[in-house]
Amino acid sequence: MGTRDRADRSGRPGPTRRQFLFGGAVAGVGAVSAIGIDAALRRAADPGQVDAGASVPLNGEVTVPFYGAHQAGIDTDAQAHGVFLALDLLPGTDRDGLRRMMRIVTDDAARMTQGRPALADSEPELAVAPARLTVTFGFGPGFVARAGASGPRWLGPLPPFGIDRLQPEYSDGDLVIQIAADDPITVAHASRMLLKDVRSFASLRWTQQGFRRAHGSVRPGTTMRNLFGQVDGTTNPQPGTTDFDTVVWNTTDGWAAGGTGMVIRRIAMDLDKWDRLDRPGRDQSVGRFQSNGAPLTGTDEFDEPDFEATTALGFPVIPEFSHLRRSRSDNPQERMFRRAYNYDDTPAAGQISNAGLIFVAFQADVERQFVPIQRRLDELDLLNEWTTPIGSAVFAVPPGCAEGGYIGETLLG
Repeated sequence: MGTRDRADRSGRPGPTRRQFLFGGAVAGVGAVSAIGIDAALRRAADPGQVDAGASVPLNGEVTVPFYGAHQAGIDTDAQAHGVFLALDLLPGTDRDGLRRMMRIVTDDAARMTQGRPALADSEPELAVAPARLTVTFGFGPGFVARAGASGPRWLGPLPPFGIDRLQPEYSDGDLVIQIAADDPITVAHASRMLLKDVRSFASLRWTQQGFRRAHGSVRPGTTMRNLFGQVDGTTNPQPGTTDFDTVVWNTTDGWAAGGTGMVIRRIAMDLDKWDRLDRPGRDQSVGRFQSNGAPLTGTDEFDEPDFEATTALGFPVIPEFSHLRRSRSDNPQERMFRRAYNYDDTPAAGQISNAGLIFVAFQADVERQFVPIQRRLDELDLLNEWTTPIGSAVFAVPPGCAEGGYIGETLLG
């Protein structure tokens, strides 16, 4: 027998030619070089094997342009991880201070979204994988007032709703920074760098962290699911279309033109109570089948619901109290673009979960688009039995900027 087929006395096969060569390589040139030799031997043994790292870019290397007419992070395909930072301006921050702050954060955000470290980055190694990082800034009424200007008429707290149980630690703010990427380390690092940038001008009011499906775990274009298991955002307008532009971009409000209105609602979801509801009850409360997101009158998620259809007993197939029915309007203006994230925090004693939705909506006019929908949901949405808004904030997202400019220059320039 040859060496390849010979076994020792214990019955184990003897070393193969490849193992012999690999062992000699380890002894002669060290383990690191030997690993390269081993990889080469594997490719020689299997010519069809492709070196995945040779030409295919890693997801962490993918970048989203920062500069442009609109800020990134709105019409961008939603990333897997997001954090929202709301800040209160320090008493001494005047208009000039706002300008300095926005120049600094714009420059560092632009760098990090392209995989380059911030100027004073003490951990530059953490910036090399942007993973589709986007940074989006929004101004609250306090920011606009400090700038000595006036904002859109809708910029301010939403009107009170009966279902609200708002907590100050999740509400309001002078400035919001939305940071999103497909890698949580990237998000954490960008958050830290930007908070260091603003500490001479503002203090942190609240932080909300959220997540969606990991990048690559579902097909592109798949509607996200919230932690109730329901599809969330089926009727979103599609970025890049005239419909999206009409729904989202502000075209009339002076310095805010080219931007959008941003509503952030933190919605607690009682998963423990939801667990006690059977599948037909879940479908009825939402107006869609949980299995595939189709309306109760259809078979596919994107089928148009038939609100006139009735059962054999004459009741609407899609109940009047369902979330789907209450969120729809015959007024084409009453629409928004949703870009929500789930959250799952440490539960209190006696609870199994402390979870919910960071509901983020973009629309050109909050008063005309978001508020009427929310009023209908407040009046008769059965889903209110399991959901409670505990945070609320409204911001005017200014337009983007060109390279060499800064976010907010239309207000502060």
